[in-house]
Order: sequence, then C-alpha cells, then structure tokens
Amino acid sequence: MTAHPADLAPDSALDPFASPDDAGAAVLRRQRDRESSARTYARSFPIVPVRAEGMVVEGADGRRYLDCLSGAGTLALGHNHPVVLEAIRRTLDSGAPLHVLDLATPEKDAFVEELFATLPRGLADRARIHFCGPAGTDAVEAALKLMQTATGRRGLLAFTGGYHGMTLGALAATANVAVKEPVAGIAADVTRLPYPYPYRCPFGVGGQAGARLSAAYTQRLLDDPAGGVVPPAAMIVEAVQGEGGAVPAPDSWLREMRRITAEREIPLVVDEVQTGVGRTGAFWAVEHSGIVPDVMVLSKAIGGSLPLAVIVYHEDYDGWLPGAHTGTFRGNTLAMAAGTATLRHVAREGLAGRAAEVGGRMLDRLGALRDELPVVGDVRGRGLMLGVELVDPGGEPDACGAFPAAPRTAAEVRAACLERGLIVELGGRYDSTVRLLPPLVITDEQAEAVVDRLADAVAAVTAPRLAGRLA
Repeated sequence: MTAHPADLAPDSALDPFASPDDAGAAVLRRQRDRESSARTYARSFPIVPVRAEGMVVEGADGRRYLDCLSGAGTLALGHNHPVVLEAIRRTLDSGAPLHVLDLATPEKDAFVEELFATLPRGLADRARIHFCGPAGTDAVEAALKLMQTATGRRGLLAFTGGYHGMTLGALAATANVAVKEPVAGIAADVTRLPYPYPYRCPFGVGGQAGARLSAAYTQRLLDDPAGGVVPPAAMIVEAVQGEGGAVPAPDSWLREMRRITAEREIPLVVDEVQTGVGRTGAFWAVEHSGIVPDVMVLSKAIGGSLPLAVIVYHEDYDGWLPGAHTGTFRGNTLAMAAGTATLRHVAREGLAGRAAEVGGRMLDRLGALRDELPVVGDVRGRGLMLGVELVDPGGEPDACGAFPAAPRTAAEVRAACLERGLIVELGGRYDSTVRLLPPLVITDEQAEAVVDRLADAVAAVTAPRLAGRLA
C-alpha cells in the first residue's frame, strides 16, 4: 500500500480556497458562487482540470490524478485518445456541417454501420435506430414513449437500485428515493421489482437463491389477477447496475427476465448507457447472458467523449409518426465521427477482452482486501465496472450477514483517494460503494496503482477507528 508521494500536493492545495495565488482557486470560487446547488462532482473533486491524456488528468495546480471516473463511464478510450482526436480533426478540416438536425450525412451513415456491426446478431439483423437528444436520459424517454406507442399500454416494470436518468419518465424508472421525493407525480404506473443483490438481498437469503426468488416473484406478480399490475408497456433493466453500486445481474436471472417478458408479450428494454462499448468485458453487457432485448438504450461511450444518444430496437416496434420524438441536437456530426472511431478501435483492438482480463485481476486484488480491512463488506463488478462497498463492521449484521452501510467512511475514503492522486466516485445504497470506472486503455501498472492507492486510502481512514475500538 504505497501513497505515491510524487503525485501528492501540499496540504494547502487540497483546500480550493486556501491559496489566493492558486491558478484554479478563482475558477473554483466563481463556480461555487454562480452554479446551481445541484452540482455534484464539483463538490467531491475541488480540482480544475487543464490537461488530460489517457487515464491521467492534470489540475491547474500541477497535480496529476489517475481518473477512475472516466466521465461516469463515457471515456472508453480515456481522455484525448489519438484515434478520437484524429477523427475530430479530420471532420473539422473536411468542412462537414457540424449541425444537421436528423439529415443524412456520410458521418452518420458510417456511425450506424459501425454500431450495427457490434450489436447482438438477433437484434442487428432487424434493427432500427433513432437518434435522440444528446443524453442517455432522453434515450430512455424515447424508449419508453416508443413502447407505449407500440403496445398501447402505459405501465412500466423497473427495479430496485436502478438508475435511468433525471428527466421525468427516466426519473420515474429510477429507484433513488431522495431525488424523486421533491418531484410530484412521477411514480405513476411504475411497478418496482426486486433486483438481485447478493450482499443485501431483498429476500434475506442472498446468492443464486435470491435471484431465483426475484424471478419467481416477478412471474407470479404478473400472472396474479389480483396482483395489481396492469399489463405494462415495457420492462427496463440494467445488466449491471452502475449508480446502484456496480451490481451485476446474474446471467441466469437475465435469461429468466427475457423468458418472462417474451411469454407475456412485454417488450424488454435494456439500459446499456453505462455498460456499453466493452465496459463489462463484452462489447454489450447483454452478451454475457446471450439475451436479445427488444430495445437497447445507448449513450456515453458511443460518442467517443462527445454527446450522443440513440436507441436501437426491433423493427416490429417502429410505429412512430414523423416527429414523435424529436430534438434540435440529434445531428452531432463531431460526436458521430468520434463515436465511429471509438467503436472501431474498441472492436479492432479487442479492448472488451482486455477489460475482462484487467478487471478480473483488479477484482481479485480488491477481494483480498476483505480479509485485511474489516470495513470492506463486499467487492463486486464485471470487467472494468467495479464496486467496493464499505460498511460499519461494528454494527449489527442483517440476515445475510451484511453489515450496515458506512456512507461517512466512504466519503472520507473518496477524499483520501484524491489526496493520493486517485479520482473515484461513490454510488449504491447510501452512497457507501466506491465505484471504479477506469478507461479500457488502462495499463497494468495503472491498474496496480489504482488498487494500491485505494487500499492505502481505506487503511488510512479506518485504522484509527479500529485502533480506538480495540483499545
């Protein structure tokens, strides 16, 4: 567990307002004074990035950080990858229009060809694509509207722990109570189903038994004439919950969800906004289970670091009238060019397989921390989408042996990571899970450094408390 002192800054640099001579202090102060109180990442990371390459971000104060946030999973190839920059420069130099609404362009055509080449064959062979506003939440809205149009139904099946965006329909599907409570009338017609979560199993049994109960509950609820569920327009699910704490769904459970929905003619929507483009060790997370959804919601990494969002869906559902889901910024030429280059590079270089390999090694090393550090309750994930759930080992465990969440400890660990030159973010229940989303181009040395710095941060935060408890 080494702290890498070459990357550390003086203590004063950790306070963004402590040094008036700091090049970034004024920028941070103006942001604090002018931006809305809804800002999030800026509160956790009081830095002003001025340069970035690959996994490394440099702040205005000269400090360098290993970025394990990657734009919340957007930067599949890290910051400023050469193939992305070359695609952007080539497009700019070509004189291509940068804004074209939904008109056809060579850049769009190339993007669609490259994207369809990566899709599960059972979908790509009969798929349609719709370009949405440039954010995943708008693509979720589009998917829900499309399924309502196609089925004539209104209801939605969604899951505990799920996150699908912050616009009205997407927020209704999202499970986080804190962000939903202040907004009236958004939960109508959403039936919340239990997502398999072995460490904090909703049925109190854990493991595969919990997943089997989840599937049985879902099937019986839908078939119960007194279950209170009107036939829904769709089911929406994440193959690996991201904001929910890097919780992978068992492949067998996903196959059950596909069977249950298919037998009842309920369209299955899989949200691949964060899991796509190699993140989980397959190009798309659905490939692990072999299921073919009716709709895939795609954003983040597909734009090669620039804003882009689409849905791809089976042609049988293409019942929209012209303008049924439109938007001014659906024709982002630069994002399509950058996205094409990214998709092509990930496929050509086998970076999904690389994510599986490196992520597996990181998962093994992180798993070993459970024996060394009692505050580590659970380690999980898939590919380069990893989570370390921090707990209070002095608390009362639940029926599955899970200790109470430790959100304050997690926040302190995040800050300690930043001191050590590592950017990580939190998620999961009570924001007690440290989430790791490094770019697919992470080197072996960087992977080792990430685990070293995280382990050192956890030990530094928790050792004094443990010593006090043993005294």
